[in-house]
Amino acid sequence: MEESKNFKHYSVLLDETIEGLNIKPDGIYVDGTLGGAGHSSEVAKRLETGLLIGIDQDEDAIKAATERLDRFPSKHIIARCNYADFAKVLDDNGICKVDGIMLDLGVSSYQLDTPERGFSYNTDAPLDMRMDRRQELTAATIVNTYPEAELYRIIRDYGEDNFAKNIAKHICIERQKKPIETTFELNDIIRASIPAKVREKGSHPSKRTFQAIRIELNRELEVLKESIGAMIDRLNPGGRLCIITFHSLEDRIVKSAFNTAEKPCICPPSFPVCVCGRVSKGRHLTKKPILPSEEELNENSRSKSAKLRIFERA
Repeated sequence: MEESKNFKHYSVLLDETIEGLNIKPDGIYVDGTLGGAGHSSEVAKRLETGLLIGIDQDEDAIKAATERLDRFPSKHIIARCNYADFAKVLDDNGICKVDGIMLDLGVSSYQLDTPERGFSYNTDAPLDMRMDRRQELTAATIVNTYPEAELYRIIRDYGEDNFAKNIAKHICIERQKKPIETTFELNDIIRASIPAKVREKGSHPSKRTFQAIRIELNRELEVLKESIGAMIDRLNPGGRLCIITFHSLEDRIVKSAFNTAEKPCICPPSFPVCVCGRVSKGRHLTKKPILPSEEELNENSRSKSAKLRIFERA
């Protein structure tokens, strides 16, 4: 069986995202995190003369999505790149504005469940974690070459781990003996860095550190910060930007960007009227994020931390 046929990914908040996009049959829509085309196939079903643009940096995702979308008569364009380059994809295809953009952030079920990709702490595999395997830097490079202070910062800021300092210290001690090459080797170091009482409670002790390394490696938060404003600017009036996040760091970035786009004024509160001249770009429709239903949580436990926010262009 071809690898693309094995690409499985549960489409989180699927109905809510499709409803949030408010799809028009003749509209142009961008899926910046195409994956296996779960969300995109639902968009394609609703298009008549419209266009779907799918973007992903993962070669396996591109193969699976192409196969799935070819079943639909609606026109689609697929590009292998980071969604940060979405504007170039639009420009290359002569497209100025679109009617909707969606992002389903984080790591896919396929990536987690494919051991050799090195995303999961539950299977022993090389420390990889690259969403785009064309890049040279891997998780092993970070673990084995970053200074202790930098490892500490990454695990503290991106993993929000209370034991970040001790984990970074132990990584540096162990890598002096031999390079840390696999997920289980890193697991053992993390486990030894955390008090036994803490290890016995809550989630897997490696969860936060693995998340932190993955975010650093793939520049996930930087790309998100750089992209939201540009995406809002490329929406037609009434167009929607739908973003699904999976942890507080992502959600804070999206919430802040949406609120700033809605109320961009930077005048001091003491000013009686606005003098900065900044104009609202639209409405943040989800002051409280949309969360998965009980039914979805029962079907897919990985959706429990998902949050959907929607912005509508003025």
